[in-house]
Parts: sequence; C-alpha cells; structure tokens
Amino acid sequence: MIGWYQEYIIDAGRAGVFWALLAFSVTFALTRGITRHIRAKGERGVDADAAAGEGGLVRDVHIGGVHIHHQVWGILLLLATGTIALAYEPQSPWLEVIGAFFGVGAALTLDEFALWLHLEDVYWSAEGRKSVDAVLLAACIGAALLLGSTPFGVDQEAAAEQGFGGIAAAIALNLGLAMLAIMKGKVSVGLLGLVIPLVALVGAVRLARPGSPWARRFYRDPDKVARAERREATWEGRRERVRDLLGGRAKSPG
Repeated sequence: MIGWYQEYIIDAGRAGVFWALLAFSVTFALTRGITRHIRAKGERGVDADAAAGEGGLVRDVHIGGVHIHHQVWGILLLLATGTIALAYEPQSPWLEVIGAFFGVGAALTLDEFALWLHLEDVYWSAEGRKSVDAVLLAACIGAALLLGSTPFGVDQEAAAEQGFGGIAAAIALNLGLAMLAIMKGKVSVGLLGLVIPLVALVGAVRLARPGSPWARRFYRDPDKVARAERREATWEGRRERVRDLLGGRAKSPG
C-alpha cells in the first residue's frame, strides 16, 4: 500500500490532488449527513436552534442572530489555502495538508453552489439540486486530474514534442469541442471536457438539450425536437435518482 502511494501518488506529483479529492469527498458526505439530520429534526417539530442552548453539536450556526451557512467557512478555507500556496509554495508534507484543507473548503462551498447562484436559500428545493451537480462535476474533474489528465488534454511531454503550434491547435480544438457541448446545453460535459477531451467530443456530437442555444438555432425538424425531448426526459430521470441519493429529496413546490 505504501509502495503504491509512493509510486503513483507522490512520485507522480499528485499528492496534493489526492488529498484534496479525498477530503472533498469525505467532507461532502459528512456535510450532507449533518444537514439531513438537522432537516429531519425540523420536520419532527424539533427546534434546531434550541439545541444551541443545550450544547448540541449537530445544529445550525448563528452568530449575532445571523445564520452562517457552511459555504462561508468553505470560502474562508479556500482563500486561506490559496494564499498560503501562492505565498510559500509548500512542499511535502505541507502540500498534502494544504490540499486536504482546500478539498474541505471546496466541498463546503460547492455544497451550497445553488445558494450563491440564486442568491437565496434554495438548499432543499429543486433549484438546490444544482449544488449536487456542481459537486459531482468537481469530483469528476478532480478524479481526472488524479488519473493524470491535464487541462486541455496537453501535458508537459506533449508540449515539448509538438512545439507551440501543435499545442495551440490542440487547445483550440479542445476548447471548440467544449464550447460546442456547452452550446448544446451540456455545461457539465463541456467543463469536464476541458480536462478529458473525449468527453467534450461525445457532448459535441450528440443531440442538444431542448431549449439550449444550439437547439433553438438549428432544430427546426419536429422529429428531431421530439427525439431531443425524449432523450432529455430519460436522462433527467436518471439524474434525479442520483440527486435523491446524494442530496436528499427536494421540497415540493408550494
């Protein structure tokens, strides 16, 4: 086990990413577990705030009467770890420590992605599901980086062999595929495709999502629109099952 870690993580220069991804995953799981517990107490008619006076640990945090969302602590951690990394360029073992704290901060922040997107507390609503999507996307990108993928699909060895022209062409192609996927309404696929080019290619060649800029501009055939809507309904059902599993069931409107 130690030999594997030394060879594939430390020697490959991936220790920071490894600990960031590990801390990210654990923190997200713990955060969702805690928030579900607090929500369950509220649904049972238990005043979560009353637990504060009883020394309860699993409760909302209020300072000066203001509810402090956990994204606040995440943002502070991201700012702190980023500043330390830029100022001191830490080496092992501090690189791993900084990576872990960065992962914790990223999980706390992205778990409330929908809040800072909508500028209101939509954590348990349908809009709040965007937080789960953001966490899954970040985890996929982290996993891709851990497995050795690089932004735009270009690594240092390829850069040395191909020269500036080859690198520029590769980046332009990958960016073009990613932007096409995003235009087709597949934002997560496009962003992940910046790290894994094949993902962007798949998103670029498949049917666009209904209502996307690409569909509005190019889909005039009713049959193609109907096919896109059927495919979207199928994939949305699968996404909802994953969101229910990871984020809890959303609140019904009204």
